Amino acid sequence: MVHDPMMSRRAAVAGLAAAAGVAATPVLARSERRRPNILWLVSEDNNPFIGAYDDRLAHTPVIDQLARDGVLFKNVFSNAPVCAPSRFGIITGVYPESAGPAQNMRAVARLPAVLSGFPAYLRQAGYYCTNTSKTDYNSDLDPSAIWDESSDAAHWRNRPEDKPFFAVFNCETTHESRIFLPLAGRVKPQDVRLPAYLPDTPAIRRDYATYYNLMERMDGEIGARLAELDAAGLLDDTIVFYYSDNGGVLPRSKRYCFDEGLRCALVVKTPPRWRRLSPAAPGGKIDSPVSFIDLAPTVLALAGLPTPDHMQGRAFMGARRPSPARYAFGMRNRMDERYDMVRTVTDGRYRYIRNYSPHRIWGQHQAFAWMAEGYQSWEAAHLAGGLNPAQDAFWRTKPYEQFFDLKQDPDQVIDRLTDPKLLSRIDQMRRALDQHMLAVNDNGFIPEGSPLEGYTESRRPNAYPLQRIMALAATAAKRQPQALPYLVEMLGDPNEVIRYWATQGLLMLGDAAAPAQARLAEASASDPSPQVRIAAAEASARFGDSAAVGGLGRLLDDHPDVRVRLQALNALTFLGPEAISVRPAIARAATSDDEYLKNAGRYLILVLGGTYTPASPVYPLAEGLQKARQAALSSATP
Repeated sequence: MVHDPMMSRRAAVAGLAAAAGVAATPVLARSERRRPNILWLVSEDNNPFIGAYDDRLAHTPVIDQLARDGVLFKNVFSNAPVCAPSRFGIITGVYPESAGPAQNMRAVARLPAVLSGFPAYLRQAGYYCTNTSKTDYNSDLDPSAIWDESSDAAHWRNRPEDKPFFAVFNCETTHESRIFLPLAGRVKPQDVRLPAYLPDTPAIRRDYATYYNLMERMDGEIGARLAELDAAGLLDDTIVFYYSDNGGVLPRSKRYCFDEGLRCALVVKTPPRWRRLSPAAPGGKIDSPVSFIDLAPTVLALAGLPTPDHMQGRAFMGARRPSPARYAFGMRNRMDERYDMVRTVTDGRYRYIRNYSPHRIWGQHQAFAWMAEGYQSWEAAHLAGGLNPAQDAFWRTKPYEQFFDLKQDPDQVIDRLTDPKLLSRIDQMRRALDQHMLAVNDNGFIPEGSPLEGYTESRRPNAYPLQRIMALAATAAKRQPQALPYLVEMLGDPNEVIRYWATQGLLMLGDAAAPAQARLAEASASDPSPQVRIAAAEASARFGDSAAVGGLGRLLDDHPDVRVRLQALNALTFLGPEAISVRPAIARAATSDDEYLKNAGRYLILVLGGTYTPASPVYPLAEGLQKARQAALSSATP
């Protein structure tokens, strides 16, 4: 018998499919196509804990083989460290911060018609486009206008026989929620290496082991999707992408602008007939940075279509791909119920981070994330005083700028910002970030709920003087007392974003802002912008202004915009015991229909009552989860 390697590979892949419970698809007649099929296999919430990325503990044979047969991109980054803003950029080809409030988690950006999802262009060119089934586009985009089919049943096999397809399959196996229960498997807690910023606790070790075991399970599901393609005889007609939609979910990853929150996997296999569209031969590795803003123009290029003028990325594959990007940019604003603002840039070797809310700690409590035992045990160790400085930094306020050498310090715990050997590179990356923010008209400085936020609204003449605002925000975030007169002067500016950042700057100055207390009290009572009143009230309340606290309580109770109410509740949270006077309003927020307002209210009620612990069940499902976790741990004990 003649040995056929192709048959062996098909048999192996078919075995993976059978193990996953996927029925084989009848082989379809292969037709000649002028354009390739394109298949996206997307996993959720994971860093490249993958063998092909030199992780020796990972067991990911399917993705590893895909990398041997295709091209592995070594330095790949999402543009936001959480799914919804990241998916906005993926589907539109436009940075989420270009179209506020899309830079915030779970928001609804109002988009002009030009920002249609990119599959619409493929459909116009004759592609059959399917999505199974996550949308989560953080905007008012209508999935039915983007896809031929977007549902759990959507599949490329439903296409007309003469059409090429673009198909997306989303795998939720590695989603954040899956580490809330321990998963026994090949990797044991004692096997893992913990990064320098985390304490060595049993819970954190369990989370890491569970993550590895989920990655192995997900790898098998990727294999099942490839088996479907192979059984249909379409492997030679289809360009296959595997990528993860944002960084991982272990502590200090998802939601945070370190590599753990932004670094992803990306492997692309191009069959021989379309090899000219690939940037490297099979088994090749690409070092230049790629980010997900590049996915839309890349798919259009593979289909032979031009990049629309409004798209902000560049194709990294295709017959006429431009030169590689030098940098990948990332950001965060509101994540769940907590506000922060961070911008970052990396070239794959170094990462520059700019913190525009340095007065807030990284480890603001977020109810959903805190269902993971890793976060609970980390905070418990902090409260017990058992952490070293690198581990305790998460629970402290931030510097304005940070700079990390990712090769020498992959855990990003050694800030090299003042290293004289790196000053030139730091300045280059600092200027690159400034230029990027201006080029995309970064909406992140506009407080959520302002009438100025939006792709169209923020581009109206004189509405949003971004260069002035960036200079003011930098002055505010540097927290220098000599800036006090300038910040006070800016409280009188006619532009509400200018006034907002002047007020934020006075809040960040803390006690050094005492000479401005009367102006802050005035702003908290009468500024026409509720967001400015909230920031001013928090700053003024720190100097004993009880009227400012009452004003926050009234905004929390009465304002029609739930996100303005959330901002008021966050301000009360940071005031601590001074918020007790408006406890009834906080208690009402804790019963809100809005998830984030409810969670923030429940947390603050516990804190004010002195009953909060890191394991407190703040998220509504947390009590049931605790019981299920104990049952899982008990069943795993010999």
